[in-house]
Amino acid sequence: MARYLLLGGAGFVASHLCDRLLTQGHRVTVLDNMVTGTPKNLAQLESHPDFELIQWDITQKFQDLDSVDGVLHMASPASPTDFVELSREILAVGSFGTWNAVEFAKSCGAWLMFSSTSEVYGDPLVHPQTEDYLGNVNCIGIRGVYDESKRFSESVIMANVRAGDLKASIFRIFNTYGPRMRANDGRAVPNFIDQALQGKPISVHGDGSQTRSFCYIDDLVDGILAIIEKRPLGPLNLGNPHEVSILKIAEMIKEYCESSSEIQFLPLPDDDPKRRCPDLRRTIEALGWQPKIELEKGLRKTVDFFKEP
Repeated sequence: MARYLLLGGAGFVASHLCDRLLTQGHRVTVLDNMVTGTPKNLAQLESHPDFELIQWDITQKFQDLDSVDGVLHMASPASPTDFVELSREILAVGSFGTWNAVEFAKSCGAWLMFSSTSEVYGDPLVHPQTEDYLGNVNCIGIRGVYDESKRFSESVIMANVRAGDLKASIFRIFNTYGPRMRANDGRAVPNFIDQALQGKPISVHGDGSQTRSFCYIDDLVDGILAIIEKRPLGPLNLGNPHEVSILKIAEMIKEYCESSSEIQFLPLPDDDPKRRCPDLRRTIEALGWQPKIELEKGLRKTVDFFKEP
């Protein structure tokens, strides 16, 4: 049994990871300031003897925490809506928050595992995206607050690894979907489902030909657990290489929701990536992991979640 400190653990992805770590018999302490996370995502764990939730802003120095074996840094607002409304918070958690996570991990000799993002590749000029691609990021654009906070975090971690006093792993998450997503966070899948279930127009930006590669949450958590087990330095891509257009996603969701909503085309946001797809060759070699859940199955399960009262 290991003890983990999970930063941002009340969020969508991290709450699923928390469930799985506890199921495996580990102890988990979550730090979350609840800016975008919600206690509801962890409500099923309230009485678990190996779980602890502390409401804390990780941009403030950690206080009165027991030593842990691993620090999982998954804290940051991460949706297009957040890029506008929480821009300074995103920059703070990716700088001060990462710095504090690194210092705490070093203080107790813990392994630091950092959830970076495919956004470090920006609007990519290389396709699919390999880990050695340096990206095409507009650092002063609307999305730049998220892109650059993650790029800075990776730099901070690598500087400490090179100095010899930090053990770490970096993984870059591509578009992920599933239960516990926020309905109004600006990402395609929850937005489309929410609009379809309410009979509102489904908002597709541009002509919908831009692509994403959607990974179901259970597959992603399997990948993160493989990172935890094998501890590669990375960075490694985690995602699903099945590329699909945004318009196709909207049409599938409309069908699964049995909705009469029309598809409405809106202007494309600034710096919106035209294509996004992970190259998984390095990940498969390092972890022996690749996603298994087909898009249709994952979307139907996600729709079922949003239909729940």
